[in-house]
Amino acid sequence: MKKADVVIIGGSAAGPVAGISCRRRYPEKGVVLIRKEEQVLVPCGIPYIFGTVGTPEKNLIPDALLDKNGIELVKGEAVDIDREKKSVSLAGGDAVSYEKLILATGSLPVVLPIPGLDKENAFTVEKDVAYLRHVLDVINGARDIVVIGGGFIGVEFADECKKNRNCNVTIVEILPHCLQLALDEEFCAEAENVLTERGIKLLVNKRVEAVLGDNKVSGVRLSGGEELKADVVIVGVGATPNTELAKKAGFQIGPTRAIQVDRYMQTITDADVFACGDCAEKFSFFSGRVSRLMLASIACTEARIAGVNLFNKRYATPGAIGVFSTVIGERAFGCAGLTEVMAKREGFDVVIGESTAADRHPGSIPGAAATKVKLVFSRDDGLLLGGGVSGGTGVGELVNVISACIQSHMTAYDIVLFQMGTQPCLTASPIAYQLVNAAELAVKAMR
Repeated sequence: MKKADVVIIGGSAAGPVAGISCRRRYPEKGVVLIRKEEQVLVPCGIPYIFGTVGTPEKNLIPDALLDKNGIELVKGEAVDIDREKKSVSLAGGDAVSYEKLILATGSLPVVLPIPGLDKENAFTVEKDVAYLRHVLDVINGARDIVVIGGGFIGVEFADECKKNRNCNVTIVEILPHCLQLALDEEFCAEAENVLTERGIKLLVNKRVEAVLGDNKVSGVRLSGGEELKADVVIVGVGATPNTELAKKAGFQIGPTRAIQVDRYMQTITDADVFACGDCAEKFSFFSGRVSRLMLASIACTEARIAGVNLFNKRYATPGAIGVFSTVIGERAFGCAGLTEVMAKREGFDVVIGESTAADRHPGSIPGAAATKVKLVFSRDDGLLLGGGVSGGTGVGELVNVISACIQSHMTAYDIVLFQMGTQPCLTASPIAYQLVNAAELAVKAMR
């Protein structure tokens, strides 16, 4: 039996990061990472395989990352955990013993109970290179593509499938707007306009009731009886924690069907076992209640916490804030924390500050894009609760700044004094810097 100080099960975003954090904090400890995949995909990059990137092989997390950090890779499927003997059994009969164990088994795509989803050319978003290569081959020959789900995954798949292809792409979304679970309505409407301009058909307030065809997909039937022609159906409606191995080993599972952990990412079942990423239960930064957020960014934060805390507890998770960004065509959208709608639902009396300006100065600089920032504050104390942004390519980092302000418990009064760095080709003008101006307008409204 192979022996290791630390064993990690799972090779996607959380697994390697947990291993690297452990090795940096405890360089004397030996780390073994077990994964069943031959190659590991960059999870957030999967939609871009079908357009921008072009192949699954260009969207891989390199194994050299493990080698460079002294982490031993064992390829095989973990099928059992013996907590008493502190060992992990593999499908081929081998086993690895551990002093500390990290579960980073990730998530699985949600499978909707729609009749016909088992037909040929109906796909979910699997994290498997060979599977996605097949999906790409099918999409390259498709004429009519229906995407079920108008969240970030569905929208990105639809936009990428439309690139460089003469095909019809339709998004079917059960809610009144695409991206509605993350963005306020005005940003949703803006995103939908961009999608429509790019030739993507949107059907909101609609449900797919059946996938049509004999053995192969030929269409879908919607609520109300309408039928759409389709030779490919892609289901992109989210993920569910992959906890079968944990359940088998007797770990306690929480209300979100994820492994229950404390703020140190230590399982409440076994002090020598930690869990992080999509398989671990989360709680909200704002309310402390359980959260269903699943993001690679959250997974990596939790992995760093787990890796450091294995032998000496130092870090505690502040809770999930939720930071999203995406790009549709040339227009980017992002958000951090609570939207206005979410904040009101949580019981906050909110004040809104909004500011729009070019993301370069002067705005005549080539590549400049009008960028809107909307900030949500608590009226009681001015605390920043969240923010939404739309604009150019700088949106991704701007929502990261908003997240940092939220995590640091900054108020509108603090953000008014925010000391930014500006440069004509890179940022908005210091006079019109949207983050500061939105905060200043919120302070005015609080008086």
